[in-house]
Amino acid sequence: MTAQLIIDASFLAAAFLFIYGLKRMSSPVTAASGIRVAGLGMLVAVLASFLYVFNVNEAAKPHLMVNAALGAVALAIGLGWAWTSGKKVEMTAMPQMVALYNGMGGGAAAAIGAVELFRTSAEHTLIPLVVTIIGSLIGAISLSGSVIAWAKLDGRINGVWRFTGLQVMNGTFFVATLALGLYIAFGAHGHAPVWMTASFFVLALIFGVLMTMPIGGADMPVVISLYNAFTGLAVGFEGFVLQNPALMIAGMVVGSAGTLLTLLMAKAMNRSVSNVIFSNFGATGNEEQGEIKGSMKPVDAGDAGINMRYSSKIIIAPGYGLAVAQAQHKLYEFVKLCQDAGVDVKFAIHPVAGRMPGHMNVLLAEAGVPYDIIYDMEDINGEFKEADVAIVIGANDTVNPAARTNKSSPIYGMPILNVDHAKQVYVVKRGQGKGYSGVENELFFADNTNMVYGDAQKVLVQMIQAVKSLDGGGH
Repeated sequence: MTAQLIIDASFLAAAFLFIYGLKRMSSPVTAASGIRVAGLGMLVAVLASFLYVFNVNEAAKPHLMVNAALGAVALAIGLGWAWTSGKKVEMTAMPQMVALYNGMGGGAAAAIGAVELFRTSAEHTLIPLVVTIIGSLIGAISLSGSVIAWAKLDGRINGVWRFTGLQVMNGTFFVATLALGLYIAFGAHGHAPVWMTASFFVLALIFGVLMTMPIGGADMPVVISLYNAFTGLAVGFEGFVLQNPALMIAGMVVGSAGTLLTLLMAKAMNRSVSNVIFSNFGATGNEEQGEIKGSMKPVDAGDAGINMRYSSKIIIAPGYGLAVAQAQHKLYEFVKLCQDAGVDVKFAIHPVAGRMPGHMNVLLAEAGVPYDIIYDMEDINGEFKEADVAIVIGANDTVNPAARTNKSSPIYGMPILNVDHAKQVYVVKRGQGKGYSGVENELFFADNTNMVYGDAQKVLVQMIQAVKSLDGGGH
């Protein structure tokens, strides 16, 4: 009885730590401590799980001891893998890691459901059985879908998979999987043949693959967020089945947060979630948008740097190209030089900049950029018209004026950073390629825009050297 009280108290404490940690993650200033608090909550929950060994009768204890030993081995392997991979992962690979972790959470929820469904000797009541089926379905879809998202982001799967009748086939797979799950619950009352239960999980995994394969790279940030919500829901459902308050609360918190984030991300792209999943956006680069007037006008990096040094106000719009070049530290070094010269410098972050929510914020924080000069799109968009210079580093679709002006453009209606309103715009870009959407960027051809071609880190080094030379050879 004492062990059970400790278990219950530990799970409630873990749930509180999860919620409090998530609350602290809502601000960049307290996010790091929030992660530690939530991690402590997970530690408490895991340790409490091992107390079940002391809360069973003597006949069941040997079997549970074996399970506890296997759990300890799995925990050691998981900790070792997560620690080593987490320490080594580059910022550009962070979205891939998040996708994998999403998948692992969904897979764990599906595994819990599988254990319950394969226990043919157990007595299954209807409501927990239905909840188990739903949690297993969502968890399995999240697992396989997240793995495909990881492979797409990591460049292991290129392009998209589309053919006539694909949506019909996907719908058929989903209906078949759902029908099989309903039969297991309502027809077989949880005592279906092993092959039938196994088929249910196989079909769910296949559907996760089919659902993700047709989605283009432009939508991967939303997909990652969607699967995060799926994982949370699956964990919450399985927590209900196990009557585990920590799992229920953690799952509901993650599920609701992921759902809200998915909706906000879709809104930032002026699209619905169903449009993200079922449309062709981001699939090809053959969209017709008419001829763009003007020309791309290259400029030397040093000249651009000197011009910014003598500006009054600069707004920087970072994108994924900044992460690829790992140029965030050089960027902040250049920012500090401008600030020392009395220039007002701010950063403008689009909600879908980079390859995952908050990617640019984390990238800049890694370089030590103060939080108080980093602004979300809605808070800074009105200031671009006051800026002497706006500099775009590695961004594309999120600064394309076609989203405001060209009704034939596939990105029309998507909120963008008003970079083109600045007096002068510099775009740092490797070449003349298009963004994920495959749409030519009208900003690059504007009269007030100059292109600074080259790797972002090398370009920023040249800007730094040019500014330092104004003070007498870099001293």
